[in-house]
Amino acid sequence: MTDRHCRLPAAAALALTGLIGLHAGALRAAILEQTLQVPVHSAAGQGAAFAQPMLLRTAYDAQRGRRPFLVLLHGRDGDPQHRARLALPIYPANLRYFAARGFAVLVPLRVGYGATAGPDVEFTGDCNDKHYAAGVAAAVAETRELLRYVRRLPYVDAGRGLIVGESFGGVAAIAAAAAQLPGVTGVVNIAGGDGGDSLHRPDEPCRPDQLQATFAAYGAAARLPTLWLYSANDRLWGTRYPREWFAAFAAAGGRGSFMPLPADRNNGHYIFSRNAAAWHPAFEGFAAALGF
Repeated sequence: MTDRHCRLPAAAALALTGLIGLHAGALRAAILEQTLQVPVHSAAGQGAAFAQPMLLRTAYDAQRGRRPFLVLLHGRDGDPQHRARLALPIYPANLRYFAARGFAVLVPLRVGYGATAGPDVEFTGDCNDKHYAAGVAAAVAETRELLRYVRRLPYVDAGRGLIVGESFGGVAAIAAAAAQLPGVTGVVNIAGGDGGDSLHRPDEPCRPDQLQATFAAYGAAARLPTLWLYSANDRLWGTRYPREWFAAFAAAGGRGSFMPLPADRNNGHYIFSRNAAAWHPAFEGFAAALGF
């Protein structure tokens, strides 16, 4: 998310491993969490070359064998100080929810954030001069390297899985649908967008026309099923632009469905972290249709 007045979800202190008991319906799952380091290299089109480790939080039900993966892509705060403070675990409740549903959950702390640090490879330009695809390409490149790395993990079935992204991560998820990443069979975009400021420009993000064209380009290349979820009172994007973005994606050939979510408090942009009941049914129906 690029609202400089927003806050990404608060994070607990970094821990290398933790064993957590989680009750999911009538089933009690033992969720094991780990923090790993994934080597990544320079992302496309984003300045000087670099190579560094990227922190990765994993969560999985210790009572199962190999599990399909679920990559969970976080948003982007417009304030560099807030990006520098982002820490793992991100979305802890959602991470454990997905793990309890049988996924090996993979939450990368991408380059340019928190303890992963590094250059700001996801910068998409000033408000009146946006280059969305360039910044999003960095997140997709890191996701590709992440999927290559997790093939070695004994609890991950790298042959099939989902990508779920929120806010900027939602745009990256749709870009991933067009990038033919190995093993990815479906993508969920929750509140996806970039260039928002709910205080100074509520409902009016920077250059929504350019982002619409970017989504259309993804639609022309994407062949995976996608699910788009937006709250009725998302104050970063408003209600008009997300529908136009999806329409452009679909008109270009992209596969997917747009599902409006209810309004949530004073700004539904944060519905993924604050109102699980609003999006769980849509996600579960999408996952079930894909055999998860």
